[in-house]
Amino acid sequence: MEMFLISAILAALLLAPFALKTFCPYAWMDLLYFGDLVRILVRFVSRRRRRPLFFALDRFLEQSSAHPDRPFVVFEGESYTYAYADKRSNRIAHALRSHRGYEAGDTVALFMGNEPAFMFTWLALAKLGSPVALLNHNIRSKSLLHCFNCCKARVLIAAPELKEAVEDVLPSLMEQGVTILLMSKQCDTPGIEGFSDKVDQASDAPLPRSLRSQITFKSPAVYIYTSGTTGLPKAALVNQNRLLTALVVLSSNGVKTNDVIYLNLPLYHTAGFIIGFIGSIETGSTIILKRKFSASQFWDDCRKYNVTVIQYIGEVMRYLCSTPKKDNDKDHKVRLAIGNGVRAEIWREFTRRFGNIQIREFYASTEGNVGFVNYAGKTGAIGRVNFFHKMLFPYALVQYDTERDEPIRDANGLCLEAPRGETGLLVSKITDIAPFVGYAQNEEQTEKKRLRNVLKKGDLYFNTGDLMRIDEDNFIYFQDRVGDTFRWKGENVATTEVSDILTISDCLKEANVYGVQVPGHEGRIGMAAVTVNKDTPFDGSKLYDHVASYLPSYARPRFIRIQNAVEVTGTFKQMKMKLVEEGFDPGLIQDPLYILDDRERSYKPLTAEVHSAIVSGSMKL
Repeated sequence: MEMFLISAILAALLLAPFALKTFCPYAWMDLLYFGDLVRILVRFVSRRRRRPLFFALDRFLEQSSAHPDRPFVVFEGESYTYAYADKRSNRIAHALRSHRGYEAGDTVALFMGNEPAFMFTWLALAKLGSPVALLNHNIRSKSLLHCFNCCKARVLIAAPELKEAVEDVLPSLMEQGVTILLMSKQCDTPGIEGFSDKVDQASDAPLPRSLRSQITFKSPAVYIYTSGTTGLPKAALVNQNRLLTALVVLSSNGVKTNDVIYLNLPLYHTAGFIIGFIGSIETGSTIILKRKFSASQFWDDCRKYNVTVIQYIGEVMRYLCSTPKKDNDKDHKVRLAIGNGVRAEIWREFTRRFGNIQIREFYASTEGNVGFVNYAGKTGAIGRVNFFHKMLFPYALVQYDTERDEPIRDANGLCLEAPRGETGLLVSKITDIAPFVGYAQNEEQTEKKRLRNVLKKGDLYFNTGDLMRIDEDNFIYFQDRVGDTFRWKGENVATTEVSDILTISDCLKEANVYGVQVPGHEGRIGMAAVTVNKDTPFDGSKLYDHVASYLPSYARPRFIRIQNAVEVTGTFKQMKMKLVEEGFDPGLIQDPLYILDDRERSYKPLTAEVHSAIVSGSMKL
């Protein structure tokens, strides 16, 4: 009997892995992920208990003390060690501290492109206990003033090449008594001071910790502006606690000390600053910093610097897949790609062409309080949901009315959860563990992101503005953004799905899909602003056959607008607001316009006469 029992146990142990793989194929990955969550939580709690208080800056100081000679950042052929970054930031801090227009703790706006000085200056300001507003170096005039005023900064530090942009708003800044420092030795413009010569002459001695003794975990660390596809940017407040949490972003995804990280995304944005810069501080890795993304230089740089980890966002992967194919496409050391926004077809094409690179897709937002990680590597998914994650960060997918642009509620005024497999609005409960701080100087926009009485009376959730779907295997997929999805002929149309279909046609390179209003018609009809491949001319008949093969009639773009380039934000999000406002009037739009013609089975030029017939109602769509 004992032998039989032992044999049965051994058989069960041998069969267990096969049973798990068959019936619970992701169980082992779930377990490993849960273990990672526990380790992250333990590390975070341990750091939270340290006295004096431990912040992201303190992790950098630990790294520079333990590995002073390790390369911290490599930029345009120059290598800067952790020790150099520490001492250079000390010089900047001492120079700023002695300046009459600055007091320790003042909010400072940083107006620079991707360069080591950006990193060194942020470290200096962190040592002085100053919150830092990360201004987009591409903005100008009113937008620049708007972003500057959001954070109530008293000092502006700018790169020399941005001098003219500063001069454009100089009168307004001077009226406010703002101290303006240019990272150059001299400046002839009254009201703007050269600063780098003072930095060169300053001491590189460590700064006293007492300068930041007033800082708490709730204190502002940085203001990061949401790029947004509509309206003026909003300044999302990232406090010290959130920045401390963000330290583990890279390490939790398998990045190690000996990894070399390729950072070509803008440092003023969450992806570049928090994931690339702050994440590398935690791991002690080396950053290969680029001024901007270049598809043509990307892989040559990866080979030159032995890059092992790359970042992506938005359309970056597609841009790389659009470059001419080369025999050495798989000749590199890149093993891991971390980011968000890659579409399923591009994901497959990227790995087919560039080799067995692990893609770690995740979902998060600058100001949001929930995130997901696709740790199982399921193509197209942004993450995997599980009980433990939901227990720590309660969230729900609720039914959403795209026509009324609001959640659907029952007779009691509560939201209805979306059934499994159906699209719903992602909302996340606001708790002490998952707070929502909001936007600086913008209570109206902050309140718009708060959703009340969601699953029970009195509860409070963060409205992500993102439409998601969870499949039967508990993988979650991004569907569209609220406002991007439109309703036509009683059906919801996801713009990203239509874009995917259009860009796999022979003649189109890029496609920005949106809905436009038509007089006398309910909802919004589909339109696409596209760019055409150089080698393949636009063919209305072929494009019609393509969309007719892949899309139902209500989802087919009725209007096509051909542009030289699709306009995107600094993080490659497509701009839609202006396109929506311009509509499909050939009298106002200089770009070539086409209309889908079912009788001719083609896209035909949209003439003024046809437009007039549509507007008057004599031609129905």
